[in-house]
Amino acid sequence: MKRILLITTLTALALAGCHSSKDSNIQPPTKLTKFTPTVSVQRVWKESVGEGAQESGVRMRPAFADGVLYAASTDGVIKALDAKTGKTLWRDKGPSRGWFSWWGKEKPLKDTRYAGGPGVGSGLVVVGTLNGHVYALDARTGKQRWMATVTSEVLAPPVVLTHITVVRTEDGNVFGLDTRTGKQLWLYDQDTVPSLSLRGLGPMLVAHGVVFFGSADGKLVAIRLDNGEKLWDLPLASGEGRTEIERLNDADGDIVFDGNMLYADAYHGNLTQVDGASGRPGWHRKLSTYTSLDLGGHTLVGVDSHSNVWAFDKGSGSDLWKQDKLKWRWLSAPSVMGKYVVVGDLKGYVHWLQLDNGKLAAREQLSSDAIRSQPLVVGNMVYVEDVKGHIGAYRLGPARH
Repeated sequence: MKRILLITTLTALALAGCHSSKDSNIQPPTKLTKFTPTVSVQRVWKESVGEGAQESGVRMRPAFADGVLYAASTDGVIKALDAKTGKTLWRDKGPSRGWFSWWGKEKPLKDTRYAGGPGVGSGLVVVGTLNGHVYALDARTGKQRWMATVTSEVLAPPVVLTHITVVRTEDGNVFGLDTRTGKQLWLYDQDTVPSLSLRGLGPMLVAHGVVFFGSADGKLVAIRLDNGEKLWDLPLASGEGRTEIERLNDADGDIVFDGNMLYADAYHGNLTQVDGASGRPGWHRKLSTYTSLDLGGHTLVGVDSHSNVWAFDKGSGSDLWKQDKLKWRWLSAPSVMGKYVVVGDLKGYVHWLQLDNGKLAAREQLSSDAIRSQPLVVGNMVYVEDVKGHIGAYRLGPARH
C-alpha cells in the first residue's frame, strides 16, 4: 500500500517535475524555439487505446511481436494493432468495478485496470493490473488463457518467456509464474521497501538465466530466473539527505545490457557500469534520473531530473554532449533510433536529436497530452504513446541538407 500515498504526495514532483531539493519551485517548461530540421519525419498512422494511463502515474508502453503492436489502458481496454497500418486486429474491453472492488464482500467483476503496459512472448500477451492481478491473453485472438493473483499493483510490463513469466509488484516482490498456467513457481520477497518513493517500477531485464531490476531503495538487484534466489545487489544511490524527499533514490529505469556489462542509474544516484556476472561496479558518475537509459553504438543516452538530455561514452562514462533546450519539459526516457535519439515531452511533442552531437533534428506533435513512456523503436519505425492513450507511429525520411 505504500505507493498509493504517493499518487497525491508526489505526482507533482515525480511526474510534473522531479526537481531536486535545490530548486525552490517547479520550473516552467523551456519554450520551444524554431530550428532547421535536418531529417524528415512522416507520421504513418495514429490510433488510440482506451483512455490510456490517465492520472494513475504509470508509464503505459506498447509491446511489439511478429508485426503486431499490443497496448492497454487503465480503463480496461487492450488492443492488438497491425504495426504497419495501425489497423485493429482485435480489441477487448473488460468490465471493472474500480480500484477497491476486490476488497468488498460482493463477488467482483474481472479486474481490468491494466497498468505498466503488456509483455508479449510464447504466443501470449500478459498484463498486470492496479488491483494486483495478472492476465494472460492469446496473442492472436485476445482470448483469456489464465489469471493469477499477486500481492500488489503491477506497474511494470511482465517478462514472458517459454516456461516462466516474471512479474514484479509495487510492494517489492517478484513472482515467477508458469507461462502455460499462471501457477506460482517462486517468489522473491524484498522484505522491506522505503516508506516513500517515486511512483512506478522500471522494466525488468532477463539475460543468461538472471533477472535484473532496479529497486525502490536505489539498488541494482540480480536474482536467478529458475528459483528467484538473490545473487547480488549493488547500491546506485547513497540515500543520504535531510528530508525523505532528498533521500528518494528509486532505480525506476530500464537497465541497459551490452555484452556482459549492465548500465543503470537511480534518482539522486549514480550512472554506473556493472559487470553482469559478478555485480562488480566499473566506472560511475553522478546523474540523477527518474527514467530509463538507452544505448546506440558506443553512446549511452539518458535524461536527468531537470530534463537535460545527456550522452556518455559507454566505455569510460565521460561526457559526449548535453542538450538543455528541452529543460523542464519533463521528458520521457530517450530511445535510440539509428543516428537519432527520440524523446517525448509534457505537451505531446516528439523530439529527434542527432546521436553524434545532441542537436535538434526534427519535431512532431502527437497530441497536447504528456508523453511519459519511453518511445518504442522497431526497425525504421518508432511508436509513441501519451497519457490519454493516443499512439503515433513515425518513420524517418532522408536527411535534409
